[in-house]
Amino acid sequence: MLHYLIASTKLNRRKKYQDSRFDKVVLSMKKLMIIGAGGVGQVVTHKCAQLPEVFSEIVLASRTESKCIAIAKQVKETQNRNISTAQVDADNVPELVALLNVEKPFMVINVALPYQDLTIMDACLEAGVHYLDTANYEPIDTAKFEYHWQWAYQEKFEKAGLMALLGSGFDPGATNMFTAYVAKHYFDEIHYLDIIDVNGGDHGYPFATNFNPEINIREVTAECRHWEAGEFVETPAMSTKQEFTCPEGVGSFNIYRMYHEELESLTKHYPTLKRAQFWMSFGESYLKHLEVLQNVGMTGIEPIEFNGQQIVPIQLLKALLPDPSTLGPRTHGKTCIGCVVRGIKDGKEKTVYIYNIKDHQDCYGEVKSQAISYTTGVPAMIGAKMMVEGKWMQDGVWNIEQMDPDPFMEGMNKYGLPFKIIEEPGFDLI
Repeated sequence: MLHYLIASTKLNRRKKYQDSRFDKVVLSMKKLMIIGAGGVGQVVTHKCAQLPEVFSEIVLASRTESKCIAIAKQVKETQNRNISTAQVDADNVPELVALLNVEKPFMVINVALPYQDLTIMDACLEAGVHYLDTANYEPIDTAKFEYHWQWAYQEKFEKAGLMALLGSGFDPGATNMFTAYVAKHYFDEIHYLDIIDVNGGDHGYPFATNFNPEINIREVTAECRHWEAGEFVETPAMSTKQEFTCPEGVGSFNIYRMYHEELESLTKHYPTLKRAQFWMSFGESYLKHLEVLQNVGMTGIEPIEFNGQQIVPIQLLKALLPDPSTLGPRTHGKTCIGCVVRGIKDGKEKTVYIYNIKDHQDCYGEVKSQAISYTTGVPAMIGAKMMVEGKWMQDGVWNIEQMDPDPFMEGMNKYGLPFKIIEEPGFDLI
């Protein structure tokens, strides 16, 4: 960034040019490192590359550098912008620190595996780099999605003068911002929250997952938890379903109640919530295949011995399934993700539905990705932009709903994920 500041200074001296807007643009340009080169990493790289006035340099790093190089080639072909690449093992803190010390980015966008959140946070602390992720930490040997491991870093980041922004994807991420936005502008208190994630797309395969198969299947097969009467209530996975009709002709779908990490942070930061639930749509083919895979042990996360080697069944299954980053050209249909919020305004009960609809093929046309990766990657870029521009910059560890939702929501409308609001939608939800 130094050469930009020098250039600006010389220009001012020679021409006595005093344009404060120019100064602000120069000072807000920052070098960015993205760790993770899967489907979401591809979208984040494309979207950040579209904003050279914000992200002056971009380094894309992954364990498999060939994936980074392929994404960098896409960006060069579509935007004529150069992206640097690097190989790094995100499980290895010294290796991460060494790369960060060489590249010296302003911040890291972590779109690697959730198991690697803590090692990347440790590396950012040691190297003095700000941090953002899209999914909370979970141990590799336990399907347990909880924020307490990352919340424990609050004092470390605060003392280091660094910011860690947690959950800046879509869910979590945009759904948290949806909740914060309507809580700020439409309610005095919010009491009931239903987050509804519908994927109306069809990729044509008998069975495939729209994001990392290992993470997807661990989420779906975990015990369900929802918030009610001041505590989390456990029920068997996928045991509660209902039908939901999306607006704008997207269609009607069976949605299933499951646990998702934003419930933990939202119920903490909005203590007036009496009930909070997360729902996701699944087709019959997906559920039948998943049932069979569970029954034969292919979704297990404990290592087994096979031909003298230790293998983890779900990791073998991941290797056999289609790579989610390849689904873009063959996925058709739309996603519909939003929040139904019920609460009190001026002493009267009201309900608001806030949502986004995204077409899979529109996403592929722009960034060579399907909409699941797109809807996660765009909010990551927006969150990073908020930090670079100083709109959200504050020391410590923060969930995204603790930030001002207004500039983020402006970014949603501007950068490809416009939202709509329906007051009193008339839904009859469980």
